[in-house]
Order: sequence, then structure tokens, then C-alpha cells
Amino acid sequence: MSGNHKRIAAGLLGVILGLILVGLVSHTPLRHLIQVSPAVLALVLVSRQVTWARFAAMPIVIFWLLIMFGIWLFLLGLANVITGTYSPMEIGLTVVIGLSCLVGLVASCRPSGGAAWGSGLLAFLGFAALQVAAMWVSLRPAFSNS
Repeated sequence: MSGNHKRIAAGLLGVILGLILVGLVSHTPLRHLIQVSPAVLALVLVSRQVTWARFAAMPIVIFWLLIMFGIWLFLLGLANVITGTYSPMEIGLTVVIGLSCLVGLVASCRPSGGAAWGSGLLAFLGFAALQVAAMWVSLRPAFSNS
């Protein structure tokens, strides 16, 4: 695996592990497993060095970086975009997840050749939709406390 693929994989792995730990700490593991499913799929693609895998990783790390940013704004009292009660462990994990997102984003934005922009755009849009759908499903009442 190339160095750039390793950095993308490290970013995705940080997001996945961080969110799973949040699920364990908050007693909502199933909800968080659903939320990380697109990242797991992207990690598999990156590890197999699929030419358009970096485009699949991009919307996932952008999505979670925006979520972390919304949480930080709430914790700082600057905005109520994302509200809730966060334990010190969960707050620490938002930092880990946010840093992982930055690593993955920087690496996925580096040109690596191989994929045509058409397939890259389709991968980006497809994985963006997949991540939004996973979040939507995880927030359904059936998973509210699981």
C-alpha cells in the first residue's frame, strides 16, 4: 500500500475506532456501528488500492469533521447546531475523530493518478449519500437507545 493510501486508511481507521468507542461509552453501540459502515467500506476499498477509493473516503471524513466541528461549537457555547450531553471521554474522542478526519482529508485530497474524475465524482457522491443514509437510519427510533 502506498504512503498516501496508508494515511487515508489511518484517518478512516481513527474515525471508525473513535466512533465505536463513543458508541461503547454512550451505550449506543449499534447506532454507531451503523454510522461507521460507510467508513468501513471505504477502508476496504483503500486497503485494496481501488483507483477511486480516495474519492470514496473524502465525503466520509468531511462529514465527520463537520459533525465534530458542530459539537465543538456547541461545547464552546458558540452555536447549537449539534446539542447533547457529552462526557469527558466523548469530548476527548471528538478530538481524536477530528484529527483523524484531517489526516484522511489531507491525504485523500492529494492527487494520486489512476482514477478519472468521472468515476471519482461518482464515488464521492455515492459515498456522501451512503454516509448521510447511514446517519439517518441510525437516528431512527428503533436505534435510539441501541
